[in-house]
Amino acid sequence: MWLLTLALVADTVHTFSLALSAAESVAVTVTGTGRPVVLVPGLFGGYRAVIPLLTAAGYRAIVVEPLGIGSSARPEHADYSLTAQADRIAAALDRLSVRQAIVVAHSLGASMAFRLAYRRADLVAGIVSLDGGPAESAATRAFRRAMKLAPWIRLFGGVKLVRKKIRGQLIRASGDSSWVTEGVVDGYTAGAAHDLDATLKAFLAMAERREPERLRPHLGEVRCPVRLLLGTATHEGGIGAEEVAVLAAALPAFVVDSVPGAGHFLHEEQPAAVLAAVRRLQASEGPLPPGVEGGYNSPRHDPSRAVEPAPRRGDR
Repeated sequence: MWLLTLALVADTVHTFSLALSAAESVAVTVTGTGRPVVLVPGLFGGYRAVIPLLTAAGYRAIVVEPLGIGSSARPEHADYSLTAQADRIAAALDRLSVRQAIVVAHSLGASMAFRLAYRRADLVAGIVSLDGGPAESAATRAFRRAMKLAPWIRLFGGVKLVRKKIRGQLIRASGDSSWVTEGVVDGYTAGAAHDLDATLKAFLAMAERREPERLRPHLGEVRCPVRLLLGTATHEGGIGAEEVAVLAAALPAFVVDSVPGAGHFLHEEQPAAVLAAVRRLQASEGPLPPGVEGGYNSPRHDPSRAVEPAPRRGDR
C-alpha cells in the first residue's frame, strides 16, 4: 500500500500494474501533485500530450487503462461490459485512495465515466467527455465489422497489418492528422502488439458482451457537471447528434464546447483545449469541504455554450 501512496505524492511518472483480482489487472500511470484528474482512454490512444499540461497546471494526472486496453491485462473469460469496466475503474481509485476526481474520458471511455458517476458518485466531481456519448455497447457497427477480420489478421496480417489499419483510422478520425507519426502509432499499438491473439480475443469479447444494465435510464443520476468537447472538423467516429440530445435532456448539468479544427482525438490535436475544459469545470465548483480535494456544486446548463455537433463522415 505504501507504494501506491508514494505514487500519488511524487512528482515523477509512475506506471504500474494494479491487480484487482487474481486474473485482472489494470495499467495505471500517476504523475504530479494536487487535484486528481483521472484520465480514461477509449479503445486506442493515450494522454501523452495532456499529462504534461495537467501536471504543469498543478493537477495530479492518473491514467487508468480499462481491462483489455493499452497495457492492461487481457484475460480471455473476463466480463468486458462497460458496466464492469466502470466498476474496475472504481476499484482502482479505491485502491489509490482517490475521491471526487475530475474524470476526463475519450470516446468509449465516456460511457464508462457516466456509469462510474452514477454508481460511485463519491469518486467523480465532474466529467470532461472528449467526443464520447452514452454508448450502450462497447462495439459500434464499424467495430463489429472490423472484428470479423480478426481471424484473417491473426493468420496473414499480424501486427504489421494492425498498425496499418490503426494508422488509417487515426488519420480519418482527425481534423489535423499531423500528430499521427510512425512513433505515435507504435506507441498506440504497443500493448496490442505484445499479445495480438489475446488483444483480438478481448476485443471480440467486448463486441459480443451484453450490458447487464442500460446507461440511459440512469443518466439523470449523474449529478456532477459534464462538459462535452466536440471538434468542428469533419471526421470519422465520435458522438452523433441523437446522443448529444440524449445527454442534454437527461443530465442535470451539461455544457457542450466546440473545439475549432479538431477531430475525434482532441487530446492529441488540441491538448490545451482539454486543460481549459478541466479548469472551467473546476471553476464551476463551490467551496470544498475541509481536507477534501474534490466536491462540486452542479452549475446550471448554459445553453449559450452549446453548439451543434460537428458533421461526421463514415459509419459509426
